[in-house]
Amino acid sequence: MHRLFVAIRPPAAIRDQLLDLMEAIAGARWQDEDQLHLTVQFIGEVDRHLARDVDAALSAIRHPAFELSLNGLGSFDRRGQAKTLWAGVSPHGPLKALHKKVDQALVRTGLEPERRTYAPHITLARLARGGGPIGPLLQRWGGVTSEPFAVEEFRLYESRLTSNGAIHSLIERYTLD
Repeated sequence: MHRLFVAIRPPAAIRDQLLDLMEAIAGARWQDEDQLHLTVQFIGEVDRHLARDVDAALSAIRHPAFELSLNGLGSFDRRGQAKTLWAGVSPHGPLKALHKKVDQALVRTGLEPERRTYAPHITLARLARGGGPIGPLLQRWGGVTSEPFAVEEFRLYESRLTSNGAIHSLIERYTLD
């Protein structure tokens, strides 16, 4: 079985900028440079045959290249406690359009459509229960922005879960028009 997701890899300068934001927070498991990505869609576990169909469907997507910029930090909370620290990006329009095309392509392979609302972000850290506080970091870096960066491709990755976190392996790249 293959645990797959579709993502955009920010350029090295943006990844470096994000790594510079990472400060000591109790209970935070920070993403390393290899893990920094903007998920377009999580696919999940698929067999080898469906993985090939996914690749073929993604390679048929036509979408224009576009630009993004970093746009603030935030967190996803569960039951009032921060669980994930993320960097936002903007604008959302081109990303949401790409997400919709990816979702439609995956549905054609027999996968279920995405039911969750798409919230574009780059995960910076996973936070353990009782970890934190993240307030000082959000106060210091919450308004982070960047120069626009070109998005000229999206990628298919395989994610292998380990006791030290996920290891992402590039499967394929798909060029945007």
